[in-house]
Amino acid sequence: MLPVRGRDGRATRAARFLGIRTAWTPGGDGEFFCPGCGGDRNYQRLTGRRRFTVLGVPVLPRGTTGPVVECAACRHHFGTDVLDHPTTSRFSAMLRDAVHTVALAVLAAGGSCARTALEAAVSTVRAAGFADCSEEQLAALVEALAADTGRVLDQPSGAGLAIELHEALDPLAPHLAPAGRESILLQAARIALADAPYTPAERDVLTTVGAALTICSDDVARLLAAARTPS
Repeated sequence: MLPVRGRDGRATRAARFLGIRTAWTPGGDGEFFCPGCGGDRNYQRLTGRRRFTVLGVPVLPRGTTGPVVECAACRHHFGTDVLDHPTTSRFSAMLRDAVHTVALAVLAAGGSCARTALEAAVSTVRAAGFADCSEEQLAALVEALAADTGRVLDQPSGAGLAIELHEALDPLAPHLAPAGRESILLQAARIALADAPYTPAERDVLTTVGAALTICSDDVARLLAAARTPS
């Protein structure tokens, strides 16, 4: 084989002798949703120190790097912002609790807890993950809300209810596709419509739900109208 000549050849030979090596130090661990694997995995949080190497031997410090998140399964490194994404189990719990909160808010706004509305709410809450939910349980919770003197149920757009809905929906909304956000609002609308047309109080609740899910007002109006049309 002929020897490598020219500038590229000199760069290739230099790369064999000189380089940068990073020594990683663990700084915590846990479980996260790995975008590489596409599922929940264990991780290590790593910080690194870079060193200039000659013939593979570290000789001079070149600063720090990281922190990064290393997947225990695929060993890929990711920015620490991946930890903002909930794990699959955490996401399921957030979705279940959000749907439960929204269903209760709509029932409370309706006031009467008619059986048809309760049936629709129970079906929605069970589908979200509360398999043991019953009409009696939801009715009891609505009664407890009505007995709470710190809550104004005849003004569901008030600060207290809006805060609760935002607390349940704000952390969830960024992790839902547009169709998922719309689905939650449509489910809430169908609970409200199960016994009668929307009341002003129910519209206020549904508007608050739409805002918390970052659905624009025009789309909220479109979805509330669409919920009236039998599928």
